Amino acid sequence: MSKTINTATATLALILAACSPPAQQASRNDTAPDNAAAAIVANDAGVAAPTKSILRPEVAEPEPEEAALQPLDVVISFDERGTALPDASRARLDDMIASPTFQAGGTVTVRGHSDTRGGDRANLAASRRRAELVRAYLIGKDVDPARLTVIALGETTPLVPNAHPDGSDDPAARARNRRVEVHVALPATASPDGAPDDGADGNAS
Repeated sequence: MSKTINTATATLALILAACSPPAQQASRNDTAPDNAAAAIVANDAGVAAPTKSILRPEVAEPEPEEAALQPLDVVISFDERGTALPDASRARLDDMIASPTFQAGGTVTVRGHSDTRGGDRANLAASRRRAELVRAYLIGKDVDPARLTVIALGETTPLVPNAHPDGSDDPAARARNRRVEVHVALPATASPDGAPDDGADGNAS
């Protein structure tokens, strides 16, 4: 009888031992590391998804600096008669008027030149006539006349010799010397070196 009771008691003890929760072991691996827990989150579907990292603020690209304005020089060509502006010269003047330097409002010096064919007085008059044609064209484009200065230089400052080395006539060279040079200065406040630049470096006439 006592043997039967002991057997029953041992069986009951085994059953109770099987039903009780296993002992929890204290170790460093009981919980997931903090960084591992932070690395994974569950989405709505129950699928593990990586957490978003903290983004750095976007680095703004530096704004490109505007190019500094520079004085502008334009050469306007004329035919031998010099009684009207050729179409190509009108186009060059239109481009000049539209340029940022011209739009800045500085003074404009218009210098007329001639070749050496003819007398000095006639060439001086021809150079003035060409410069006045340019001036009139600019005024017709609503340029303030107060900005414009006209200088007639005649044949005194050729770009190239008017004749070949043997003394014979050089029509192509003379054509280059029949010209008007337009210098557009910067306003005094826009001069690159900070010094006033009114462009009036000759005697007005």
